[in-house]
Amino acid sequence: MALPPILSWENLGLQQGGRWLFGGPDQEPINLHVGPRDRLALIGRNGAGKTTLMRLIDNRIEADRGERKIKPGARIVFIEQDPDFTPFATLMDFALAGSDGPERHEVESIAGQLGIDMATSAASASGGEKRRAAIARALAQSPDLLLLDEPTNHLDLGAIDWLEDWLTRYRGAFIVISHDRTFLKRLTRATLWLDRGTLRRKEVGFGGYEAWEEQVYAEEARMAEKLDARLKIEAHWLERGVTARRKRNQGRLEKLHQMRAARAAMIGNLGTAKLGLASDEEFKSKSVIVAEGVSKSFPAHPEPVEGREGSPSAHTSTSSARADKGARPIIKNFSLRIQRGDRIGIVGANGTGKTTLIRLLTGELTPDSGTVTIARNLSGVMIDQQRRLLGENRTVREVLAEGGDWIDVRGVRKHVQGYLKEFLFDPGIVDTKVGTLSGGEKSRLLLAREFARISNFLVLDEPTNDLDLETLDLLQEVIADFDGTVLIVSHDRDFLDRTVTITLGLDGSGKVDVVAGGYEDWEKRRRQPNGKAKSPPPAPPASGPSTGSGRARLAEPQGEVSRSGVGRPKLSYKDQRDYELLPARIEELESAIARGEAILADPDLFTRDPKKFADTLKGIENARSEKHAAEERWLMLAEQVEGQGQEIR
Repeated sequence: MALPPILSWENLGLQQGGRWLFGGPDQEPINLHVGPRDRLALIGRNGAGKTTLMRLIDNRIEADRGERKIKPGARIVFIEQDPDFTPFATLMDFALAGSDGPERHEVESIAGQLGIDMATSAASASGGEKRRAAIARALAQSPDLLLLDEPTNHLDLGAIDWLEDWLTRYRGAFIVISHDRTFLKRLTRATLWLDRGTLRRKEVGFGGYEAWEEQVYAEEARMAEKLDARLKIEAHWLERGVTARRKRNQGRLEKLHQMRAARAAMIGNLGTAKLGLASDEEFKSKSVIVAEGVSKSFPAHPEPVEGREGSPSAHTSTSSARADKGARPIIKNFSLRIQRGDRIGIVGANGTGKTTLIRLLTGELTPDSGTVTIARNLSGVMIDQQRRLLGENRTVREVLAEGGDWIDVRGVRKHVQGYLKEFLFDPGIVDTKVGTLSGGEKSRLLLAREFARISNFLVLDEPTNDLDLETLDLLQEVIADFDGTVLIVSHDRDFLDRTVTITLGLDGSGKVDVVAGGYEDWEKRRRQPNGKAKSPPPAPPASGPSTGSGRARLAEPQGEVSRSGVGRPKLSYKDQRDYELLPARIEELESAIARGEAILADPDLFTRDPKKFADTLKGIENARSEKHAAEERWLMLAEQVEGQGQEIR
């Protein structure tokens, strides 16, 4: 028997700015039902109304039509994209605020696992610290329905892994908006697609979303053939904007793999950072940045940050080695030759030295020892995640074209409205104030502005934050077609796998691993016996694990129990077997689901082999049902283990 939904919206409609955002007279009504164990990805373009829909679900804004029903006693918790910390002195004050605030010990437990000091001043906290604090507050409230709006923004890879693990074992429902494809593929079981005022639902995780999307657009195109020419043009744009772009990206991925293979051939033994060519003269002619034996340390008590030493130009920065007592090594004996056309990804936990490495490579920071040589003709563009170049009161036209109608795009004169189309904007927004745009639209506008400049060197600091999936596809295109060199700092694993030729991995010890390939290639290196061991999870708080009740407690990282069975709870033989074997079975089912979703990702599968598409979809649904039952069974057994004072395996 199906369980009643936690939340339902019937005939939902909302007007915004004098027009119906969704649920209008000429749109299909929105009906939304969220079950107790739903894992939903909410997908849609920037500006489609995804965050607005989340706010309606959380009852933060009032709809113009429709009826909202919520299960009695159900708790809905919303992790906003940019929560307001200004009224609070510390992060803990933020976490405990309000009549519905969680218990302090619950917050401390989760904050300890996330590695965040809740006594930090809210005014001086970084974006990553604020994001962790918001997560700690939300999870400590033991929600029945968790709403997550870009939860991985500002998080490092360790924190993302922790959140994925927590959500995997979480017993409630969640709806997530995210640009992180890997995050969505690993966690979601169904997809909500908000498109042109209509909300569609498909019982398939994000791995099957793109095939479903193309199926819908193809059907719309067939219907449009029977209508007038204007609709035909719109249908053609849909096919060209989605299917054709994806096919082009397949060609670019093949080219990327070839570039990675070429770079791998240049790298010596594992862990060697120097890259060489057959002819040193030939290599020097292609090099844009050469780092040799670079080391950098900072004292235990940070000194004022050094200022910019000027824009990159032909120079060699060098310094004698320092041996300050108590200094912390950030970069140790790092060497790398970066060639024209390289796409360098930089990964690592927050605080491991990614920003320091960027500043060393761009000449902004002088090394303690070693040299960094930068080519004379290197002309750089820096795109950071703070969007400092945009003014809230400026119009889109002013940002792009200084108030005029034309913009110079890398030496080519283009009309500003035509250029907006290239970055997936409606040309009609040209006189719109920047402050009224969504976070994703602001990021896209900044990309449009900066990519118009003539440059041969791009530095992208978390460029994927707030972008929708289609804009990410576009950004991958732009990077692939860019003639110069690119440095990318990102925690978006899928984006790195699709764009970079070399990955620099930092672990906080000062050593920099140089790996030909993307994030997955770096992970494989770390998993090798002779590679670097995986970083341990954040230590729990000194006060010990939470003794509170509810889902937040059950979702904490699991301790280890001896395989010998000593100290095991008194389970029946069958229960004990299930308790031991179910985790492996769940992993097998997850692998089967991933394989099925990979098959569905083929954009031509539905038209080429409808039976295989249907059989694969059915197989995924069956595997999801079995996985759901296995998770429920394991959680029940885990509660028995925990209730008898044993550690959960």
